[in-house]
Amino acid sequence: MWAMLLALLSAFALSQAYRSVTAIMAPSLQGDFGLTPASLGTFAGLFGLSFGVTQFFMGIGMDLYGLRRTVLTAFPLAVAGAALSAAAPSYGWLLMGQLLIGVGCAPAFLACTVFISRHFPSSRFAFVSGIGLGIGGTGLLLTGTPLAWLVERWGWRSGFALLAGLSVLAWLLIWRRVHEPALAGAAPERERWGVAVRRFGALFLLPHTLGILMLGMVAYASFLALRGLWIAPMLIDRYGFTLVQSGHMALVMSLISLFAPALFGRFDPGPTRRRTWMVNFSLLVAALYMALGLVHHAMLNMALVVSISMLSGYAVLQYSDVRSSYPPDLTGRALSVFTMALFLGVGLVQWLTGQVANWAQTQGIEPYRAVMITIGALLALGSTAFRWLPRSPLLLQAQEPKRVQETH
Repeated sequence: MWAMLLALLSAFALSQAYRSVTAIMAPSLQGDFGLTPASLGTFAGLFGLSFGVTQFFMGIGMDLYGLRRTVLTAFPLAVAGAALSAAAPSYGWLLMGQLLIGVGCAPAFLACTVFISRHFPSSRFAFVSGIGLGIGGTGLLLTGTPLAWLVERWGWRSGFALLAGLSVLAWLLIWRRVHEPALAGAAPERERWGVAVRRFGALFLLPHTLGILMLGMVAYASFLALRGLWIAPMLIDRYGFTLVQSGHMALVMSLISLFAPALFGRFDPGPTRRRTWMVNFSLLVAALYMALGLVHHAMLNMALVVSISMLSGYAVLQYSDVRSSYPPDLTGRALSVFTMALFLGVGLVQWLTGQVANWAQTQGIEPYRAVMITIGALLALGSTAFRWLPRSPLLLQAQEPKRVQETH
């Protein structure tokens, strides 16, 4: 099981790399194509938007045709998108490349999550998911110092060429190693597409889905907006860092992201206390983003970035919360819908912060101050919605035995 999970995680690691390249390539792209902050935000956000929109179809595909076939069919689009980006003669071709990459990477993490849900004990779900997020984070390591060094010497096109080659190797590894074992019991009857779509749609009618999705759209998106888009431009423009020096900071964030999710997964407090943890940590991280926008001091900014990277590991608890909030027959679909919201949020937040940065420049406001305050505000709003909107009846049932025990 671990060997197959590691093979699937290789595609997820490449997906992490693709979604975070903009932070390192931004100065070169702005120089070559004259991009404004808004154009840069659109470029970065298109990956998340195309990734998120197609989650719905990838989830159905996995239910109908299996994880292996879905990943092997979609991932070549990421290779094609990376190759197109490496040869792009204009901004429009870059956007087309991002679109293909987002669709090609769409099943990568969902396949890992569903695989863990199906083939590992439920008591270890948060822990194994945290390890998976950490291993997948090696893709972020690639887009730190190594990519900055490569781009500084051979240009941003070489970065896309490298990722295309690595993606081919990941596809071959999955083709060779992943053969998902049959689940215990009788094989379920294959659904028609129309039935599958209606059952996915039914999740949105459940009252507790909205709060889960609202926090889901901003929790990971807040971290990726910083790590995947703004960290290098902010350090270069604010403090005169070189591209490689900015890559060092991105590398530190990536290293932390390898271990923070697994750590939070290891100390998962369980369904009765997990939501309180998620609300408190998300509000704390929102406050750190506000401070990052307002404080203009290099060492303090780097300390704040490190703190944000460490505490953002709480987001892995969201997957356990989703699993605890729906019955077993809806778990796979719920995880698919949640992952869709996660990456739609990534695309929307990156696009929105690009628009905010552009507006701030026209108003004579430092763009990174406006961007970080916006991220903090979005995270605080998502956390508040998650806190006050209805929670799953399954979680309320889980609290009843504890209340009875405390009474006695």
